[in-house]
Amino acid sequence: MDIIQWLLIAIVVGFVFSRFMPVKGVTQMTVQEVKNKLKDRKVQFIDVRTPQEYKTNHQKPFKNIPLHELPNRCNELDKQKEVVVICQSGMRSMRAAKVLKKQGFGKITNVKGGMGAWL
Repeated sequence: MDIIQWLLIAIVVGFVFSRFMPVKGVTQMTVQEVKNKLKDRKVQFIDVRTPQEYKTNHQKPFKNIPLHELPNRCNELDKQKEVVVICQSGMRSMRAAKVLKKQGFGKITNVKGGMGAWL
């Protein structure tokens, strides 16, 4: 293999690796741990699934802000409060956590396993 092929492989591996790495400064929490926080008024609960997914099955007090709308709707959230994000499996909510981190949010929590783990 020549250098260009190795370089392309390294770029692809780096891209895939970056997609699945946890975000620095984002806490992972189990569904049970999140259930214990649901009544905390100092926490913002965000569901980043599509409106259709949200209508089918959601938990109160989670507010639906679809992932693709999140960058333009961050102003609806308080940067000083903790944000708990959930999706169906935990993948989109990790991407949402990255978006929130870039927007300057300090305390972000991702729900491990998402709605699929909700009992």
